[in-house]
Amino acid sequence: RAARLARPPPSDSKPPPPPATSPQHPRPREANSNLAGTRTHASPPRPRTPRSPPGSRARTPRGQIGLEAAAMAPGAADRVAIGVCVMEKKVFCSPMEQILERLRAFGEFEIIIFGDKVILEDPIEIWPKCDCLIAFCSSGFPLQKAQAYAALRRPFLVNELEPQYLLHDRRKVYEHLEKYGIPVPNYALVNREYPYQELDHFIEQEDFVEIHGKRFLKPFVEKPANGDDHRIMIYYPNSAGGGMKELFRKVGNRSSEFHPDVRRVRREGSYIYEEFMPTGGTDVKVYTVGPGYAHAEARKSPVVDGVVMRNPDGKEVRYPVLLTPMEKQMARDVCNAFRQMVCGFDLLRCDGRSYVCDVNGWSFVKNSYKYYDDAACIMRKIFLDAKAPHLSSTIPPTLPWKSKAPEGLTRQGSGIIGTFGQSEELRCVVVVIRHGDRTPKQKVKLKVTEEKLLNLMLKYNGGKPRAETKLKSAVQLQDLLDATRQLVPPTRSGQESDSDAEDLEHIEKLRQVKAVLEEGGHFSGIYRKVQLKPLKWIKVPEHNGDGEEDRPIEALMILKYGGVLTHAGRKQAEELGRFFRNNIYPGEGTGLLRLHSTYRHDLKIYSSDEGRVQDVCCSICERSS
Repeated sequence: RAARLARPPPSDSKPPPPPATSPQHPRPREANSNLAGTRTHASPPRPRTPRSPPGSRARTPRGQIGLEAAAMAPGAADRVAIGVCVMEKKVFCSPMEQILERLRAFGEFEIIIFGDKVILEDPIEIWPKCDCLIAFCSSGFPLQKAQAYAALRRPFLVNELEPQYLLHDRRKVYEHLEKYGIPVPNYALVNREYPYQELDHFIEQEDFVEIHGKRFLKPFVEKPANGDDHRIMIYYPNSAGGGMKELFRKVGNRSSEFHPDVRRVRREGSYIYEEFMPTGGTDVKVYTVGPGYAHAEARKSPVVDGVVMRNPDGKEVRYPVLLTPMEKQMARDVCNAFRQMVCGFDLLRCDGRSYVCDVNGWSFVKNSYKYYDDAACIMRKIFLDAKAPHLSSTIPPTLPWKSKAPEGLTRQGSGIIGTFGQSEELRCVVVVIRHGDRTPKQKVKLKVTEEKLLNLMLKYNGGKPRAETKLKSAVQLQDLLDATRQLVPPTRSGQESDSDAEDLEHIEKLRQVKAVLEEGGHFSGIYRKVQLKPLKWIKVPEHNGDGEEDRPIEALMILKYGGVLTHAGRKQAEELGRFFRNNIYPGEGTGLLRLHSTYRHDLKIYSSDEGRVQDVCCSICERSS
């Protein structure tokens, strides 16, 4: 038949009519051109299995094309074969589909989806061969069978299979985290061989439990040792009303439930007990793609009230957050410790420190197209470096799934691609920002000879008679105000002679200094400052009598105030912060947030000591973080 198809038909011959179709013999469907490079493995026919009628075609899972069409796709032999050995429920979730579609769009990969039937029923010897394997455990997944396949075919593993056994036991997860020096909450283990086993080392009292002599006061957290059991309990002390809050996976709009009458801990199995850590009502979820990339999101903690916050589309509300350098290192360590390139874990932030409280294994961010772009670019590089190092892993100037590329520089992944066609790594962005609209700056100058003011100058300049002194802190300005109040008479005299004109002017200036310092009733420390500059000195004997030293007898006092950021200036700063966040990098919709997903970039903001500048800085930070 193949030979007949190879011979060209006579020029006067007519093409044969299409075969008639019937419900028993449907017409074959054409392959979807958008899905070229994807196939589902078809198992070889088994004995005594009737063949499909001629002209018919078995249906494949959604989003797939048949084996024959994929094999005939142009350039299929040159592609890196990526096997997706995952339960279909996970394959066809939106994040996985988005990332696989982007990998497919590069044109360098053939995506082979095994499917549930192959994974669960077929022997590993007839599983499709692949260069790289995506495999992770979920409900019903035969992890041991996948291990045997990996040992047989030896593909490159995105996530190692052996460490995935650890993720099913919270005790082993904590032990592994501690082994690699990753901070975890303070905890203790209660291991039972059978339900309700009485243990000598476990003591429960009304407001605490004690395990091997280690006491946990309520509130404390109780987690099942089984990592697949998501019923986590928090027990509260009698002083707070007692009771227990049960945390569970989202059911509708609920993620926790309070049980006021439950006060005793569970005894059905093995549990982890740990200190309750106040986190300000938020949980942080971190998602890695390789050891050099981490995306973090915060959500409302189920501990608050158990009500899930959702947006108008029904999705849980999550906010991207910036990780500290220490947290980025923790993400890198988790990725390497468990040998899971794509990995999610939970982070607790408490009292300025961060702790890892759970490791979930393979996890993707939901509803973030920027994350999908980043993940696809990073995974492409991982695959090519592992199996096709002769091919360039440089990100192309225009991502293939982008319909329209912006002109000039376009940032992709963690680098900048220029129209000159050469990839460069973004190392630093420096932005110099001036403050917004302000009120007029004002100044009062006067020469002072009063002993109290001169001593104050020496007090805050380290006793150096010729050194200038700046007074800006609340304590310093309060000392100056106290001294000024003693020097200014409480009331003005009625009659003054012309000879006292200079003294009167001096007293009026001191009174003005006093009024400015008293304004507002307290010192904020950023809108007023005083400079004291020594002008004249005399020689006086040193305290020990060994010689002479300088002693200031006159100084110039300069009081600066005003220059406060106006309402319009604050709005300008907020708008600038919002623009900086969203548009500082061409072609990006999330600007700084995406930049901070990589470990090479940390936002640092420096400000002068001027109050208006610090106000602008705070407004920009508020809108750009």
